Amino acid sequence: MSQNTVTKLLSEYQPFPFDLEMVRLDFQLDPKATQVRARISMRPLRAAAPLELDGEGLVLRKISVDGRVLARTEYSQSDTGLVIHAAALPAQPFMLETEVEIAPASNTALEGLYMSKGMYCTQCEAEGFRKITYYPDRPDVMARFHVTVSGAGPVLLSNGNPVVQEAGRAEWLDPWPKPAYLFALVAGDLVAHSGSFTTMSGRAVALNIWVRAGDETRCGFALEALKRSMTWDEQVYGREYDLDIFNIVAVDDFNMGAMENKGLNIFNSKWVLASPETATDGDYERIEGIIAHEYFHNWTGNRITCRDWFQLCLKEGLTVYRDQNFTADMRLGPVKRIEDVMALRARQFREDRGPLAHPPRPDNYKEINNFYTATVYEKGAEIVGMLRHLVGEEGYRAALDLYFERHDGQACTIEDWLQVFEDSSGRDLRQFKRWYTDAGTPRLTITDSFKNGTYTLDFEQKTVPTPGQDDKPPRHIPIAVGLLSPQGRDLIETTILEMTEARQSFVFEGLAERPVPSILRGFSAPVELDFAPEAAPDLAFLLAHDSDPFNRWDAGGRLALQTVVAMAQGGAVDPSYSAAIGALLKDGAADPAFSALCLHLPAQDQIAQALHEAGKSPDPEAIYQARETLAQALAMAHEAALSELYEAMAVTGPYRPDPEPAGRRSLRLATLSLLSRIDGGARARTLFDAADNMTESLAALGLCVSAGVGVGVGEAALAQFRARWQGDRLVMDKWFNTQLIASKPDQALSRAQSLVQDPLYDWKNPNRFRSLMAGFSANHAGFHRQDGEGYRFYADWLLRLDPLNPQVAARMSTAFETWARYDLQRQSLMRAQLMRIAQTEGLSRDLSEMTARMLG
Repeated sequence: MSQNTVTKLLSEYQPFPFDLEMVRLDFQLDPKATQVRARISMRPLRAAAPLELDGEGLVLRKISVDGRVLARTEYSQSDTGLVIHAAALPAQPFMLETEVEIAPASNTALEGLYMSKGMYCTQCEAEGFRKITYYPDRPDVMARFHVTVSGAGPVLLSNGNPVVQEAGRAEWLDPWPKPAYLFALVAGDLVAHSGSFTTMSGRAVALNIWVRAGDETRCGFALEALKRSMTWDEQVYGREYDLDIFNIVAVDDFNMGAMENKGLNIFNSKWVLASPETATDGDYERIEGIIAHEYFHNWTGNRITCRDWFQLCLKEGLTVYRDQNFTADMRLGPVKRIEDVMALRARQFREDRGPLAHPPRPDNYKEINNFYTATVYEKGAEIVGMLRHLVGEEGYRAALDLYFERHDGQACTIEDWLQVFEDSSGRDLRQFKRWYTDAGTPRLTITDSFKNGTYTLDFEQKTVPTPGQDDKPPRHIPIAVGLLSPQGRDLIETTILEMTEARQSFVFEGLAERPVPSILRGFSAPVELDFAPEAAPDLAFLLAHDSDPFNRWDAGGRLALQTVVAMAQGGAVDPSYSAAIGALLKDGAADPAFSALCLHLPAQDQIAQALHEAGKSPDPEAIYQARETLAQALAMAHEAALSELYEAMAVTGPYRPDPEPAGRRSLRLATLSLLSRIDGGARARTLFDAADNMTESLAALGLCVSAGVGVGVGEAALAQFRARWQGDRLVMDKWFNTQLIASKPDQALSRAQSLVQDPLYDWKNPNRFRSLMAGFSANHAGFHRQDGEGYRFYADWLLRLDPLNPQVAARMSTAFETWARYDLQRQSLMRAQLMRIAQTEGLSRDLSEMTARMLG
């Protein structure tokens, strides 16, 4: 059976009864027996309160108060911490001193202090600090930290500014109070790629990206991205960096993408290291965005943090919104918005529809690691965007200025966040708060009418029940609307309609002819639309004429989805969709990145969901075949135009990850994806042999696999790629992932079973485990084999990983979250695997909670 878990409730929050003023930590590093001495200056806030400290896996060597060693009867110890009895504590400020021993080398969970290929590293969010020393490990306990590190090196890093740096010993002082989850320590044999930045007030900041020897040549882009982030935050938000030094460390073994520890960001290596030969255009964009995200946390997460973990979306939603806008400013704004919505619909909408649905601010949890979700991050960002729509640009900046002024140095709540908007704008946001407290995606059903120059839009909003929330009152929804003439001209400027009722009508007068509505421009709210006039000609009209780029793309996507859903049920290719693609191709070169997005067919998981909503049981094999048939039909119908664009979009000269050449490559590869359906992968193989950059090489490899496995083309390309890149761990992650996604469904499982035997498959490394298992589960028809063997294989590996790294195992288990949408046989097979996991002896609380929630 699983570990006992205790449900934590937002309603039971109580402030910590002690104030911490200064934390002095002394680390004597040793792989098997690191000594951690903590001296904490404490001040009681109320009389006769026991001191409750969190701690897991610690060997306590000493505990004293004001120099007096406590008797064993004066404190109680358990597997999760210790409690110093109130009678043992003075009524005035005191010094608590503890000494503990930990073993970083055996810490496979990668939480707390652990080792990655000889380097000491920490990850403390959310509750990893308790694995380092006894401490009130909660975000509302903030203190200044003075850290001494010795016993390893030559590089010894921690938060804040350096005080002492000498051979084998370093001291760091962080002058800004912070919670323990922002503590960081890194020690090892590292080299730095360095630079500097001058803030808007003229203060010089030293910048360093620390990596293993040999990786320093791949840090240049990350360093420049950091500088751009610092400049942007000054210009757009007025936020200036507040330390003398900013360090980033690249780590191979890391559960997350990156971590915003104050002044010492720790990154998964894949989101730092980049060169044209090893990183794709997508990698470059994500590196830039993640660098920005962690830097922006310096103010929205560090200087102002969360009162408790229920408020996680306060820092993450706002910071995601900030990094999305940064990337939009650095690159192509409309394309970035489309990409963000694609990710939201694929991950967060899926989450909202199933057993894992939860509000952006949940009111209970058992394991906080399980709430680092798309709902908290991506939907949290959408909520910030809706606030901006409601108060306007100037109102948004005024609210953020007030937020920084009022709450600097505090641990805050969603109520604090909304209050600054109410105070600065005068608006009542009590109804809007439901976006934070209610789970689920609202669906807007829309009808329209036109009579005597008056056009009326009638809206109805409804959110289906989600686990633990049956009642769904109406939300405050900003709906951006435009009206087009039958000739494709804008009749009105984009207008924000504010929907606050369950049913509401909006009237437009003085129109000479019936307009074509463009609803939810820019995706102004995270809702689903159900609009009666969804006929193919109407969607094709919007794709051709809408002045809003998002709605142009979305109309094409809805038309494609309608087409392939019908084909999955035995229908034929809709000629309206093929004609719309033909029209798009004629002008595709004018906006390559946008055109590329329009050529991408709906994902198989999206098609399955559409069928489920239509009351059908999705057949994964039929979905795969329908999608392939549609791609082939488009290629055959438009071969000349596709071939012309493929040649025209070739980029000459040295590789640059900039938006313009990246957009050209994206369109070229989108056309190649279609053409590969009719040329047996011949063009893809030619490109694979000639490519001088990873973007084209990896895309061509995937197309070779999907077109050529079984006839040698794909296998030869895979062998060639492996021979060239087997010494590069990040590139080999791509090799594992790409071939599983691209494999034909009937070959995906056997390929996965073979790859787990590959000597390069280090399943204990999170990146490598994710690359293979996520690739396999993303092969929709391969994972959802009718015999259930794909489910069994996946569950076997979750159970193997769970004892070593519960956090990654739990996050990867979401591959099963859609089990209820499929036919009864597949439902039974998936549920059986979830039951097998749930009933496993010694299951972690992370994976236990996830399986329990999915089983319902």
